[in-house]
Amino acid sequence: MLTFRSILVLGLLALAPALFAAEPGVWVIDGDTLDVQGVRIRLFGIDAPEARQTCDRNGAAWRCGQWSARVLADAVDAGRVTCKAVDIDKYKRTVAICHAGGQDLGQHMVQAGAARAYARYSDRYLGDEATAKANRSGIWAAKMVTPEAYRHPKTPAPTEGCAIKGNIGASGRIFHTPGQRDYAATRINTAKGEAWFCSAAEARAAGFRAARR
Repeated sequence: MLTFRSILVLGLLALAPALFAAEPGVWVIDGDTLDVQGVRIRLFGIDAPEARQTCDRNGAAWRCGQWSARVLADAVDAGRVTCKAVDIDKYKRTVAICHAGGQDLGQHMVQAGAARAYARYSDRYLGDEATAKANRSGIWAAKMVTPEAYRHPKTPAPTEGCAIKGNIGASGRIFHTPGQRDYAATRINTAKGEAWFCSAAEARAAGFRAARR
C-alpha cells in the first residue's frame, strides 16, 4: 500500500508544462497517471485523454487532456491519497487502484466524464461510463479520438461500443466479452486475423465461438 501526503500538481499545456502547486511529492501527469517521487502510477481500469490531446466541442478545439488532468488534480487534493498496486505494465509503471479522501480516483474520473472505462483491461467502471455517457458529461459532450488511438494512430482500435475480443489461439477462434475471466488478459493482433466485434452475433458470423467463461 502506497501512501502520499503531499501533492504537487503538474499541468501540461498544449506546448509546455506549467506548475500549479508548490509542495514536492506527487505529480499529476495526465488524467490517469501520477508520478510519486519518480515512480509512475497508472490508474487501473481507466484511460484518459492524453495531456496534449484536444477534442472537438461544438466545432471548436477543446484541450480535453489538460482539463482531464485538472479534474484529477482537484480529486487528489481532496484528501489523503492511498494506492493499492494491481500490476506492472509494459512501461514499468505501477498500475494501481488509488483513493483520495476515501474516493476511488478511477471511478471519479469516469463518472466526471474525464476518462473512459478501459474495457480492454477491466469492466470495473463500465457502469459509471454508461451513466456519464448518458448524461453527456465531460468528453461525452465532445468528439474525441480514443486516447489509445491518439497514442498509437497506426494501431487499430475498437470502434466505439465494440468491445468484444475475437482471439485466435490453441483452442481455435474464441471471442471474449467484458467481464469474462480471460477478457482483460486477451490481446488482439489484427495482423493474425483477430478482431474487435460489436456483438456476439457478429463474432459468430466471422467464425468465432464464445469463451466458456
